[in-house]
Amino acid sequence: MSNPTDPKSLSQQRFGDFATAYLTSTPHVEGEDLQKLLALTDPQPHWHVLDIATGGGHTANLIAPRVKLMVAGDITYKMLRAAQTLLSQHDNTVYTTTDAEHLAFAPNSFDLVTCRIAPHHFPNCFRFVQECARVLKPNGKLVIEDHYSPENDHAARYIDAFEQLRDPSHHRIYAEYEWRGMYLDAGLVVDETFLMHKSAGGFFDWVNRQNASPETIEKLEIMLHQAPKDVKEFLHPRAIGTPEADFDHSYIIIAGHKPA
Repeated sequence: MSNPTDPKSLSQQRFGDFATAYLTSTPHVEGEDLQKLLALTDPQPHWHVLDIATGGGHTANLIAPRVKLMVAGDITYKMLRAAQTLLSQHDNTVYTTTDAEHLAFAPNSFDLVTCRIAPHHFPNCFRFVQECARVLKPNGKLVIEDHYSPENDHAARYIDAFEQLRDPSHHRIYAEYEWRGMYLDAGLVVDETFLMHKSAGGFFDWVNRQNASPETIEKLEIMLHQAPKDVKEFLHPRAIGTPEADFDHSYIIIAGHKPA
């Protein structure tokens, strides 16, 4: 297997290789975060909606029955094909390969844009938010869910290093204030943020989803054991070194709109 150094090519390769695993991944399939995201989007029957980096299609699957048109987009073709196995039940859903930082849509095209548990892979997250703002109609909503980091930069970069060790296509996690800043700088109004901790779904399920080697798994366990206090307050590691090992991811859902 070749090892591309370009971040987007690396994401395409890795998520192409492991696409099927994300269809059944517990943290992606279920949880109160999905229902909170749905409540914040409040989809309407006449809306045109874009779900960016749709992955296994779980967000699109939740919203599609409630709107006129659902567009499921992802940079990885194999990921889109996997998502189709879930989304094929909706006759109002179309699929497109698109780069989150260069969306292939005209300005003012969508009433709602969503993106769930993906922006930490984007090399230029602010450019992504700007693109979302561009394709939104006036008064259109942007609702994003992703990991969020502590405001302490040392702790935030430790968590990034932990994530990158398991998945080299991971780029960066942002703090709540950084997310708010990206929305405001892109000309959007922040309406609400929601923060929560959620199980990674089991340490070994998490590492196996990306086919981590035994050496990588050992290093990840050491990082959890040796994590500074402010990192442990975010990751909540438990039972490390046992089959029941687990830790938490911290999620933010941030909802905003494009002023008329």
